[in-house]
Amino acid sequence: MSEIAIVGAGAWGTGLAITLGRYGGHGVRLWAHEAEVCESISKNRVNERFLPGHEIPGSVRATHLLQDALDGARVIVSVMPSQHCRSLFEKMKPFIGAGALIVSATKGLEEHSLLRMSEVIAQVLGDRNVGIGALSGPSFAVEVARGDPTAVTIASGDSDLALTVQQEFSSRTFRVYTNSDLVGVEMGGALKNVIAIAAGVCDGLGLGHNSIAALITRGLAEISRLSVACGGRAETMAGLAGLGDLVLTCTGGLSRNRSVGVALGQGRKLPEITAGMHGMVAEGIFTTNAAVGLAKSRGIEMPITEQMHAILQDGKSPRGAIQDLMSRSGKSEMGNGATSR
Repeated sequence: MSEIAIVGAGAWGTGLAITLGRYGGHGVRLWAHEAEVCESISKNRVNERFLPGHEIPGSVRATHLLQDALDGARVIVSVMPSQHCRSLFEKMKPFIGAGALIVSATKGLEEHSLLRMSEVIAQVLGDRNVGIGALSGPSFAVEVARGDPTAVTIASGDSDLALTVQQEFSSRTFRVYTNSDLVGVEMGGALKNVIAIAAGVCDGLGLGHNSIAALITRGLAEISRLSVACGGRAETMAGLAGLGDLVLTCTGGLSRNRSVGVALGQGRKLPEITAGMHGMVAEGIFTTNAAVGLAKSRGIEMPITEQMHAILQDGKSPRGAIQDLMSRSGKSEMGNGATSR
């Protein structure tokens, strides 16, 4: 079994550490930015700040030092917020050994560059001899931590990396599929957060199941168009990192992105909402900006994403955004090309 380093001790990083430490027989090192998180895990075997109530196995060792976490690790799982990915990997680079397998479990896009996380990592590490993949799929951290059956996918152009992660991470409660479509898996994982905010807006406005079903379906069409335009495969959007993660995040009460949308639909303002998240991150807020920029650069129309951008950045009323979506000119559902919406 490999030595595994997990960089990022938020809810998802901690949930992964628990399932790998519980079933895999691995030595897991969990790096936390917050010293109090390390102390909580070391003393009480619980991450009281980000994942309270879930015991962390003794095989998981928390550390505040990147070198300590990364030294000798064959598999490095990055679970930091997307906007910290570049700066953290620049700090991590001296401690990453040749042949290491980098697994990005961050579902977002870099806001200013519009790059996927694997692209950011590759850019920072340059010609360093490492493999890079992405882990994604419908996976609330709390449910993974308590051992609910969960299925995810590991995507990479490196089939050896994908197979290694599948073998090392799979357990009786955590099933890992492989996928060679790195672009599609990352795009699905990032863009579903935008649609989840929109789903929350509908709920906050008191709209019913018809509205949510329509939003998920048309949201998937948007995600698919942009993903394919960026080099992903359409069929990936019917899988775990596409439809699976989209449905979970749009309908599940544990979704932070959906919760942000609910609050917006209820009339609260974004600064107030984010201030009350106590350090937790809703990636969809950042990804909405990046998605709009990426869509413009590819000539793709994304009406739901554009309306979420107007709400988040311009203060547009949620009800007005829904009305504008419903009053657009008639379209063919299947479309006649990449720009059909």
